[in-house]
Amino acid sequence: MDIRYSAHPRDVARYTTEELRREFLITDLYKPDTVQATYSHVDRMVIMGILPVNEVVSIDKGIDVWHNFGTNYFLERREAGVFNLGGKGFIEVDGVRYDLGYEDCLYIAKETKTVLFGSCDPDDPARYYLASTPAHKVCKTTFLSFADANKRPLGSQETSNKRVINQFIHPDVLETCQLSMGLTQLAPGNVWNSMPCHTHERRMEVYTYFNLPEDNIVMHFMGRPDQTRNLVMKNYDAVISPSWSIHCGCGTAAYTFIWAMGGENQAFDDMDNLVATELQ
Repeated sequence: MDIRYSAHPRDVARYTTEELRREFLITDLYKPDTVQATYSHVDRMVIMGILPVNEVVSIDKGIDVWHNFGTNYFLERREAGVFNLGGKGFIEVDGVRYDLGYEDCLYIAKETKTVLFGSCDPDDPARYYLASTPAHKVCKTTFLSFADANKRPLGSQETSNKRVINQFIHPDVLETCQLSMGLTQLAPGNVWNSMPCHTHERRMEVYTYFNLPEDNIVMHFMGRPDQTRNLVMKNYDAVISPSWSIHCGCGTAAYTFIWAMGGENQAFDDMDNLVATELQ
């Protein structure tokens, strides 16, 4: 498990490109039959990539749960959200099987002891992206198809940010403790996300970009509004966004991204909006 500690914005302003990438960028999330995990001390968010090819993979494979979390099993005091970004697959949650197609989602409740990830076809394996936050109450494990998401169209073709925000793990869709997750799709010919951008001091966020055509990139912008920095991101990369940081991106082609949030509340619109000309 890769451990990332919190960084003060005053220090981040002095980071080199290499230091910025080492602290906030998450790469190589998917390796066959393994769990690739990053534990961020920003609101204690955990990000996992799970690519079952020839095996059914347990959520805690290769992780020393007691050493990293001080618990007997991974979700003893946590909840999690999972998206399938690959071929057809299944997740077994305490013996109950859920079948997930492309861009389907599963919310997994606190105190779930056993979670197993599998693929239906090893030649077209499922690709699971998981985000987990601490939780203090037990909610209901729930399967969410793409059709179940709450859809919020935003942006316009004129500003190159026409998109649909699909809210999956969200108070308007189902009850959770603190985790919120969704999937934002950019319309063809649009490249900007979350612009005009914002910060939200009361919540942190993690983005992962996918559906990015081969040989294309996303320029992800972060940092304080008056000290912006950029990270070059490729398909399936993820990025940690502390509460003090802006978070937006511009791709060389249209793409999709998943956002995951945890913190003081679940109010999606609780943000401090910025005018683009305020950025420096």
